[in-house]
Amino acid sequence: MNGSSVLRKHNNFKNVLSILESRFFSSTSEATFETKPFKLHKLENGPSTTATLTSEDAIKYYKQMQTIRRIETAAGNLYKEKIVRGFCHLYSGQEACAVGMKAMFRDTDSIITAYRAHGWTYLMGVEPFGVLAELTGRKSGNARGKGGSMHMYAKNFYGGNGIVGAQVPLGAGIAFAAKYLGTGGVCFTLYGDGAANQGQVFEAYNMSKLWDIPCVYVCENNGYGMGTSSERASASTEYYTRGDYIPGIWVDGMDVLAVREAARFAIDYCSSGKGPLVLETATYRYSGHSMSDPGTSYRTRDEIQEVRQTRDPITSFKEKIIGANLVNIDELKQIDKEIKAEIDEAVKKSKADSEIPLSELAGDIYSKPLETTVRGVSPFQKLEHVRIGPAVNLN
Repeated sequence: MNGSSVLRKHNNFKNVLSILESRFFSSTSEATFETKPFKLHKLENGPSTTATLTSEDAIKYYKQMQTIRRIETAAGNLYKEKIVRGFCHLYSGQEACAVGMKAMFRDTDSIITAYRAHGWTYLMGVEPFGVLAELTGRKSGNARGKGGSMHMYAKNFYGGNGIVGAQVPLGAGIAFAAKYLGTGGVCFTLYGDGAANQGQVFEAYNMSKLWDIPCVYVCENNGYGMGTSSERASASTEYYTRGDYIPGIWVDGMDVLAVREAARFAIDYCSSGKGPLVLETATYRYSGHSMSDPGTSYRTRDEIQEVRQTRDPITSFKEKIIGANLVNIDELKQIDKEIKAEIDEAVKKSKADSEIPLSELAGDIYSKPLETTVRGVSPFQKLEHVRIGPAVNLN
């Protein structure tokens, strides 16, 4: 065999090895991406449009977004089976908003949101089983099955809230507590474009700016309120500017890295004593406003399909990290398989779980009850207050 043949075989072997490595192993530990430009209101400088991502974080963000998507798909199916009763608002399509923000949270930071709370509950430390069991009203649920879709809680997570916009002044209060107690924490207060015209939102803005409260007001603009487009409902759809005297930022809410960089900036800004900030995440919801809304009477199926094909937060992120060689296709396929199995098992366990007994109906209503009884359905029917979970030290 001559020298050129040996060299050619050696090069062919290297090419095959390179292909195998790219398929089975991620060969890059870090990559840099450019985000869409941010729009700024009353700010000279904004978040960085350059985002550095490690292979470890790429896998983490992908897992989180894919898990939320699976949880919401399962929740929708359980609702259709009439196992989830009452209201049910899905977050599918908006995963990058939650995952991007959570990526920058410190131990001192907190969050309060509206009724699309399932994904946030998972991100704040509750296992998918705890979320789905709560949705189905079972005892293993995050709130023992008594809260349901809109009332789940965790450490530094002050729940989903069903009254439109009511969580906004509550978030201001949480942020005020952080300032008052000197924790250095910031509260992310989330609301939708449909709630953005509520008077209480602007009252919270005013108080926050007067006292320089460390609150990040996040308008998750998914394009539609309850059956109405934002253009029909709002005279101004530039929600990041509607704090007036409060600085604001517009961010592409379908890009997890752009949201992460905006959250990084917001935390630095608010925790430095400069007061509140308004953050608008431009996103999209695939489902209707709630499960009772088909979501196609005020927008076309073609529009939804186009967003899925061109702007989906999970698909676009997947393409980015594969293209940058941070992960490979087989890694992601294995992750998808594991997540599907986990959610399928959580659904199965949720269906088999039991409800709490009637004796627990008035359990844990108060942390430190001053009375031993709680009013029932009438003033003449009393329920005994019982302690189910561990006592909470509020001192």
